[in-house]
Amino acid sequence: MKYNFDEIIDRSTTNTVKFGGLESSFGHKDLIPLWVADMDFKSPPCIAKALEERVRHGIFGYTRPGNAYYDSIVNWLKNRHQWAVEKDWITFVPGVVKGFTFVIDAFTEKGDGIIIQPPVYHPFRLATEALGRVVVNNQLVLDDGRYNIDFEDFEKSIKENNCKLFIFSNPHNPGGRVWTRDELARLSEICAKNKVLVVSDEIHSDLALYGNKHIPFASVSQEAADNSITLMAPSKTFNIAGIVSSFAVTSNEKIRARYLKFLEPRELNQGTIFAYTATVAAYEEGGEWLDQLLDYIQGNIDFVDNYLKKNIPTVKAMLPEASFLVWLDCRELKLPQAQLVKLFVDEAGLALNNGTMFGPGGEGFMRLNVGSPRSVLEKALENLKKAIK
Repeated sequence: MKYNFDEIIDRSTTNTVKFGGLESSFGHKDLIPLWVADMDFKSPPCIAKALEERVRHGIFGYTRPGNAYYDSIVNWLKNRHQWAVEKDWITFVPGVVKGFTFVIDAFTEKGDGIIIQPPVYHPFRLATEALGRVVVNNQLVLDDGRYNIDFEDFEKSIKENNCKLFIFSNPHNPGGRVWTRDELARLSEICAKNKVLVVSDEIHSDLALYGNKHIPFASVSQEAADNSITLMAPSKTFNIAGIVSSFAVTSNEKIRARYLKFLEPRELNQGTIFAYTATVAAYEEGGEWLDQLLDYIQGNIDFVDNYLKKNIPTVKAMLPEASFLVWLDCRELKLPQAQLVKLFVDEAGLALNNGTMFGPGGEGFMRLNVGSPRSVLEKALENLKKAIK
């Protein structure tokens, strides 16, 4: 089946954050929304069909995952990521952000250091601060349009700041890095040696591009598996974030038991009928749709890159190795961040994420979501071109 990712779908009446939150977040209703990390494409028909069939049953009582749920995850991780996991390692969590906040609560105390790698997904910092822990930054090094890890600073920062937890973005958001096996192994070695638990946010794991291959952190060694909790979901992959379908994979029995000791009394590991149904449908039948989506997303990224090089050379696209998020380097415009945001919002009529929200290293950058029909991106870039001129 050929899927149509060029179709324009009106989302303005569905209480979506991406459209409905424009005025409260940007001060304007009439912007082209290219910010919140969901896509403007219909989810795979197999998911809609499975949900429709479940609705027609007409009874929506208390629900358990069932073997099909666990089997679909196990098979997906084996076939897509060559990662062999067991059913008992898997537990539902109501969102990846909630998943790592639960880890913070269950494994650290107020005042403990939690290390992150900015510029990085902003809830890593916000959740750590809100829960009374200390944010420790191991800033990524930008080298020729690609982020790298300063391992010496990573270990030094852990030792000097009493770090108990490392919240890891794998693949990286917003820079789009797919970390290599050697990088993952070195991070694992440092964390294990210094008794720092790793929680690996792998929500973009299925969206590797340009021949890159995602490697689950816990798959690189027994040491990594024994010292980590991996958070995943079909939500970004299949555009079903509103269904809330995340899960954690933890092979270490002691770590898993401690995590479940926090989750189970609060019933935080209990999913919904629709989360289980959508996950099974996505992982059992959504592969062909995903392959076509990745081709389209890669085409969108190439379109943005080529347009900028030809028409707006002062703005450069960092080509992501994974995900539909593009980190735009606007530093050659030489604008203070407030003026840069004003240029995009007030002059170009575009809603992108302000680079500074991702922490140190985000100055001069904006995050662009290319998960939209190409005609929308073309209009957005034309607006930007006119605004800059």
